[in-house]
Amino acid sequence: MASQKHEGWVLISTAYDDGGLSGGSLERPALQRLMQDMRDGLVDQIIVYKIDRLTRSLTDFSKIVDVLDAAGASFVSVTQSFNTATSMGRLTLNMLLSFAQFERKVTAERIRDKIAASKRKGLWMGGLVPIGYDVDGRTLQINDEEARMVKTLYDLYEAHGSVRAVKEHANRQRLRTKRREATDGSVSGDVSFSRGHIHQILTNPLYAGRIRHRKTIHEGQHPALIDPARWEQVQVMLQDGATKARRARSKTQSSPLCGKLFDETGDRLTPSHSKTKAGKRLRYYVSHRLIAKRGEAHQGGWRLPAPELETQVAALNRTSLTSKAAAARLMLDAATDKIGRIQRALCDWVDAADQKQLLNPVKKLTITPGQLSIEMDAEQMAVLLDVHVDALDEDALKLTNTFQMRKRGVETKLIMAERPTGQDPKLIKNIAKAHHWFAQIRKGKSFDEIAATEDTSKRRIQQMIDLAFLAPDLVRDVMDGKQPVGFTSDWCLRHTLPSDWTAQRALLLSH
Repeated sequence: MASQKHEGWVLISTAYDDGGLSGGSLERPALQRLMQDMRDGLVDQIIVYKIDRLTRSLTDFSKIVDVLDAAGASFVSVTQSFNTATSMGRLTLNMLLSFAQFERKVTAERIRDKIAASKRKGLWMGGLVPIGYDVDGRTLQINDEEARMVKTLYDLYEAHGSVRAVKEHANRQRLRTKRREATDGSVSGDVSFSRGHIHQILTNPLYAGRIRHRKTIHEGQHPALIDPARWEQVQVMLQDGATKARRARSKTQSSPLCGKLFDETGDRLTPSHSKTKAGKRLRYYVSHRLIAKRGEAHQGGWRLPAPELETQVAALNRTSLTSKAAAARLMLDAATDKIGRIQRALCDWVDAADQKQLLNPVKKLTITPGQLSIEMDAEQMAVLLDVHVDALDEDALKLTNTFQMRKRGVETKLIMAERPTGQDPKLIKNIAKAHHWFAQIRKGKSFDEIAATEDTSKRRIQQMIDLAFLAPDLVRDVMDGKQPVGFTSDWCLRHTLPSDWTAQRALLLSH
């Protein structure tokens, strides 16, 4: 600061220190306080030793610059001789940030290569330690007490040949999962085994003395808990069991919505068929009460042509999953580049899927007069998108579509309506509010002052203020009622809208 006294700079007493936190994210307490103080007019110059001490992401930097511009502040790097008050300074800054971001990605690649090389040598590279083992440097050692439980699970599977039966017997024997204590003192685990956990233990090559890296398995340096030959035999049993299950399911494959379709009373629609005089087989989905109480009057219920219904549901799924904002709608929170990857995965899968495959993720269908509701299976969608199931928005997995009914004898034909489009008055109103609030911020008002004047909450303003920076073409689409599917005020409450217009389009529009 002494070298800049001629500029009239005065050091404030507040310290903004995020020691130990990566510059790859804006979610750092001290940085958030600094940005808020800029908005409140308490800071008009940010001075750092090097730019990458503040951020190493071009996208994050663009957000910081937006705050700087709105507050009339600027950014200075002491060792790199520039500040954002000049166009040349901003150009230099963007160049340095590009190199910082490149360095970060190269470092990440080196780490991934290092992990792959170490696993090829059979080393343990961290993560949750599986039950039956304890960490011993870069390898594992057997935990005798837990190892007995793992061997018991293998014994039970060989005896009964069913993961479901293993779970039942494990519960009777009161077998418990590994107890884990985090550094903050919280405790997890020490619960009954689930079928998924048991299946993971039975298929994990770690117990045969091997290390898995993605789809490749290497010989490990840790001792095997299960004899490799025995482990291979268990894999054969698991595959045979899966084959038998597939054969059992093949009986209902001709009616892929079997067990998934319900009417407004909660009654299940079951597959049925009849034959024409020419011997042609006609398939239907029929309310169970019409079959169970055949001949009784005033039962009511549905009798739907199966091929038409399956085609219509598959078409609804295809349209929904390939919409321009499908990935953004499904994910609770994800970076722009990840949204793009997920959107491409959705489109690639839909393009390659046949009708039955498009129906597989359907968990439940509910038909009521005039409306069909579809609920997708969260776990199947998570596997399809290669994300954790908790990252998905459960509400976005539920679709509805209206239809008209046309009676034809005893059967009902559904005529699906096209997805309604039009203006979203709530979204238009919030865009107008965001511009109004931003104008007040430029006049020097804080979020708290605006919230008090507008009789709203500070949190609400922070959630909606990004709409003031919405790209002009996107604003025009909203005004014309042609906004991306899923782009609503509720979506804005759960997602951060990038300030960069290109990033906005990538998030909301691109595949």
